[in-house]
Amino acid sequence: MDNYVLLALLATLGTWFVTAMGAATVVFFKSPNLKLLNLTLGFASGVMIAASFWSLLQPAIERAEAMDGLPAYLVATTGFLLGAGFMWASDKIVTRATTRANNTVGKQNEKLNRIIMLVLSITLHNIPEGLAVGVAFGALTGEGYSTEALLGAVSVAIGIGLQNFPEGAAVSLPLRREGYSRKKSFFLGQSSGMVEPISGVLGALLVVYVEPILPYALAFAAGAMILVAVHELIPECQRNKEAQPYLATTGIVLGFAVMMLLDVMLG
Repeated sequence: MDNYVLLALLATLGTWFVTAMGAATVVFFKSPNLKLLNLTLGFASGVMIAASFWSLLQPAIERAEAMDGLPAYLVATTGFLLGAGFMWASDKIVTRATTRANNTVGKQNEKLNRIIMLVLSITLHNIPEGLAVGVAFGALTGEGYSTEALLGAVSVAIGIGLQNFPEGAAVSLPLRREGYSRKKSFFLGQSSGMVEPISGVLGALLVVYVEPILPYALAFAAGAMILVAVHELIPECQRNKEAQPYLATTGIVLGFAVMMLLDVMLG
């Protein structure tokens, strides 16, 4: 294995580990507290909305502008709509499958649908992030391993890794709210980041071929995340807003602010 592929693997294993650390925050909840979990579900929504722009759409537009081909606005819009359409179709398929598997149509099916959509959306989001890290390290072959290029690739990995902490929590905490055990919530939360080492190695190996596709992949993941956040998570965290009108909304604002801070600060 070439050195740059090994570096990409190590870097994306690190980003996966940070995802697991974020998912591990669920261990602090000994029993579900509906008010606190509504707040964290709102936080997860804010994280996903902010990440969809600063972590995904903005880099997609910048990469598309740097390439020859379709205008950047068409690339971003096409990928975004494809991602939203994919999640919509997935929701329909999941709904039909769970209805057939379980004759009791009701809250149990709705809960399972939300869980599948949540884990799937964050997992899809992590694929282009892993590709981005892999591409950054794969590009070192053309840079002759200069110190500046290596530091640039490391900074990409660090930035994505720090962003992964709230994203790990964005999966595990809502799962805890749905009644899953802390152990299962943590396992599913950290598993959403397992695709990053795989996609990172692929990105490093196929850097020449992946680079033109990456803007579409980034925008695709953004569309998927927006659909899930707006259609599934925000309505769910607002169910008891009569008792606490601004609780979930505060979580959304805080989640958005934290993710925006990390993305803008780390550039």
